[in-house]
Amino acid sequence: MDDTWAQLSANIREIHNHNASRLSFEENHRFGYNMVLHKHGEMLYRGVCELVAENVERLARTEIFPAFPQARGVGVGGGAAGAGAVAGMGAGDTTQQSQEGEQLLKAMRKVWDDHTSNMSKLRDILKYMDRVYTKANNVPEIWDAGLDLFLKHIIRPPIQAHVVDAVLSLIRIERDGFPINRSAVRECVDVLLQLRADRDGRTVYKRDLEPAVLRASERFYAEEGKTLLETCDAPEYLRRAESRFDSEQARTHHYLSAQTAAPLQQILQNHLLTPNLVAVLTMPNSGLDTLIDLNRLDDLSRLYRLFTMVPPGLPTLRRALKDSILRRGREINQASTSADAMQAAAAAADAMQAAAAAADDDADVEDAAKGKGKGKAREAPAGSQMLSMALKWVQDVLDLKDKFDYLWKQSFDGNREIEGTLNEAFEDFINLNEKASEFISLFIDDNLKKGLKGKTDTEVDIVLDKTITVFRYITEKDAFERYYKSHLAKRLLLGRSVSDDAERGMLAKLKVECGYQFTQKLEGMFQDMKISTDTMQAYRKYLETSTPPDVEISVTVMTSTFWPMSYSAASCVFPDDLTRACKSFEQFYFSRHSGRRLTWQPTLGNADVRVQFRNRKHDLNVSTFALVILLLFEKLGENEFLTYEEIKAATLIPEVELQRHLQSLACAKYKILKKHPPSRDVHASDSFSFNVEFSSPMQRIKISTVSARVETNEERKETRGRIDEERAHQTEACIVRVMKDRKHMTHNELVNEVTRQLSVRFQPNPQNIKKRIEGLIDREYLERCDDRKSYNYLA
Repeated sequence: MDDTWAQLSANIREIHNHNASRLSFEENHRFGYNMVLHKHGEMLYRGVCELVAENVERLARTEIFPAFPQARGVGVGGGAAGAGAVAGMGAGDTTQQSQEGEQLLKAMRKVWDDHTSNMSKLRDILKYMDRVYTKANNVPEIWDAGLDLFLKHIIRPPIQAHVVDAVLSLIRIERDGFPINRSAVRECVDVLLQLRADRDGRTVYKRDLEPAVLRASERFYAEEGKTLLETCDAPEYLRRAESRFDSEQARTHHYLSAQTAAPLQQILQNHLLTPNLVAVLTMPNSGLDTLIDLNRLDDLSRLYRLFTMVPPGLPTLRRALKDSILRRGREINQASTSADAMQAAAAAADAMQAAAAAADDDADVEDAAKGKGKGKAREAPAGSQMLSMALKWVQDVLDLKDKFDYLWKQSFDGNREIEGTLNEAFEDFINLNEKASEFISLFIDDNLKKGLKGKTDTEVDIVLDKTITVFRYITEKDAFERYYKSHLAKRLLLGRSVSDDAERGMLAKLKVECGYQFTQKLEGMFQDMKISTDTMQAYRKYLETSTPPDVEISVTVMTSTFWPMSYSAASCVFPDDLTRACKSFEQFYFSRHSGRRLTWQPTLGNADVRVQFRNRKHDLNVSTFALVILLLFEKLGENEFLTYEEIKAATLIPEVELQRHLQSLACAKYKILKKHPPSRDVHASDSFSFNVEFSSPMQRIKISTVSARVETNEERKETRGRIDEERAHQTEACIVRVMKDRKHMTHNELVNEVTRQLSVRFQPNPQNIKKRIEGLIDREYLERCDDRKSYNYLA
């Protein structure tokens, strides 16, 4: 056996010297086989391990140690000196250190390749020993033993520390923007990944190199985060941060282990993102608001990608977006009440009027509240400005909504959480404007007006769809219903709708949003208009068989419960001819219907009257009240006049309406009457005469009523009072409905359920619900239980 071992060991040395091609595989295999077979396996195993260790030591002395860096302060102790050695170096020093680190890693890889090549040959010729001896004696197979020997004799101080330092130095060099030989690091990492450091299977890479890389990365990015924050604006910070994430991802992909990617990314998140989220968003002149203002979609997309990497990122971004929208919304709300806004609205109204006048010669005589006649706008600046301001408010809200919807789709990947935040912000600031319901209704009214701004039906429908989006945000939907009903009534009665299809389409949209109950009365108004058309056809046939009145009238019969209550407030004394015409219609109507009552409402009526002036006749279209006033001057002489008090006594028109219509006839663009003394406003001391000198190039003239579709403060208080009264009734009805179904409920359960059901129309106050409960208890609809915290329903 001694001779056998002598020959085999000599051959193993030849293998280590790269002379394996001269040897016989069969002979060496037989040597190993015989030694194991004759019970000399231990001698063989120990001898081979000693030869392998000897060879590895020789390789370390001849290949690795000459490759140690001789400069840059890297001592035998190693450690992490190389990790920071790059800092402050010039390009030449960096290149030299890169070359030295690369030389060491290549040397280690060369030794590894040499060793594994030798061990592969030894494993082949010692297969019998691996199959019999190693298993029986519970020792590693020769390949594994070779890896252990490599670890013991190569991956040891000082080599171990120098290898780690070399890898750290090359990583730092690359992080500082200089090129390195990635393949050298990759080959070294591959070696460390194959070496097992302990019986638990942990690799040398995991034990030695990865912790060192992570420690160095922690130090590097802690400093990097501070530097970027001090030297970069927000877009540049985001670009640099994303570049770092990409480079580290590429680093782990190309030459570090994939298992290092997650902890490296966590380090980046901890130092570049998490502590600096708010600072980046609020950077002056470059933060989130600036990016939104400048429409920097790419930068916003980058911000979203980075922020969603860390748990606090998305909540922080959502808060910032909400604050941004609220700030912009408050500015819009504030602008709707500021003097500057009123001037801007007036200028916009003038521009709109000029465009309309150029498009249509008759446009300058449209209703002053629409802002169509420049003369009318000057006569009633407050109303025109308020209306334009209301329209501007809604348009600004729509523009803001469009802007953030576009950002949400393009830059925030349609994130549902962000969408919810945007909706919350819009709802908050829209409901801060107490006039929001009225403004939205005015905007819809403006877009449904006949021929407004030359929009096509499709364009109007698109705008109305957007308006419905804003409508969803308002909590006082019952207030909107009241305003919308009033504006719809005027459009229907005055024939100003852009089309019946557009009106019904809008009604369908509201029904989808709020249900049948919300639009029931509105649909009743349409039904009244249809029935009135049929009624007038029947009335004209009736007149063919009877004596027709001197004045031809057209009547709209309105069901009192469907139409706005305010239209029943004003009345007047009709002239005899008009009274006879009304009596004729009443006789016809009551012959068809029994048990009904007709009340004439001239508030929204209008009339065509032919007036003889000195030079020519003109056909005037005036309101019913204006007609009644004009007819008072029919029998007066040319220089005779009527005082304000005489007109008031003769017509019994309410004072507010009388002032408006006198102002329309005497102070607006077309002065059919003369006011004494001349001025813009009407006072009780004024007197009026017929303007016989009036002339105009147009045969037909529309005398618009000086008014604004925006409520005055007094009207708004009255509307608010009616809304509160209706809410009280609705709250009581809801309480009774819930208790009738449940029979018994605690106070909190009842309040929560009533709030939930009423929230589709308005947001009820718990204190008001409590008052309504107390009222129902007093009227014996409910009773309070003995525990004083719950109620029973009384049938």
